Amino acid sequence: MITEFSKSNTVLNTFLRELRDVTIQGDSMRFRRNLERIGEIIAYEISKTLNYETVKITTPMAKTKSSIPVEEPVIATILRAGLPLHNGVLNYFDKAQNTFISAYRKHGDQNDFEVEIEYLASPNIDGKTLILCDPMLATGSSMVLAYKAILEKGTPKKVHIVSVVASKSGMNFCIKNLPKEIDYWIGEIDETLDTKSYIVPGLGDAGDLAYGTKE
Repeated sequence: MITEFSKSNTVLNTFLRELRDVTIQGDSMRFRRNLERIGEIIAYEISKTLNYETVKITTPMAKTKSSIPVEEPVIATILRAGLPLHNGVLNYFDKAQNTFISAYRKHGDQNDFEVEIEYLASPNIDGKTLILCDPMLATGSSMVLAYKAILEKGTPKKVHIVSVVASKSGMNFCIKNLPKEIDYWIGEIDETLDTKSYIVPGLGDAGDLAYGTKE
C-alpha cells in the first residue's frame, strides 16, 4: 500500500509547502518542527492499522472502557536528517523502542556514489511492527540497505516506510527490492532526480536545512 498525502486535502500539505519554500526553510528550527509535525500526522495514520484491545478504566465518576493498541512499534531512523521526523513519530508512540542507522553517500568519480552503512543501534525486532523513517527517499538505496541491516536484529511482522518527499524512481527501486507487504507513507512523490541524484523539485538537503551545513 502506498499513501501519498499530497493527493488529499490534509494539513500535512501546509507543513510540506513550508519545508519546500526557500523563503521559509532557512529557519532551521521551523524546518525541524515541520518535519516533526509531519511525523506526528503519519504516526496517527499508522496507528489506525495496529491491533487493539479493550481495557477497563475507572474515572472519578464511573467505570468505562477504552480501545488501545496492544503493542508499541519499533521506530527506526536513518541519521542525521531523519531525527526530527523520528521524534514526531515517537511523540505518538510513547513506549516505542528505537533503532538508529548511520548511512552516507560515499562519492567516487564525478557524480557516482555508493551508500554505506556505518552504524546500527537497535533492539530485537523479531515479530514486531517496524516504522522506518527517512525524510528524503531519493534513489532508494539507503532505505533498502537500512532495511537489510536491520534484519540482523530479527524479522519484523510488519514494516511501514515513512518519507516526506520521494522520487518516483526511488519508490520503484524500493518496491522492486523490498518485500511487497511493506506499506509506504509518503508526503509527496516527485517525478525526477537530477544528475547528482537529488530529488527535483524536492526541497534540498534535509540534514543541512535541519542542522546546518557540513564539511
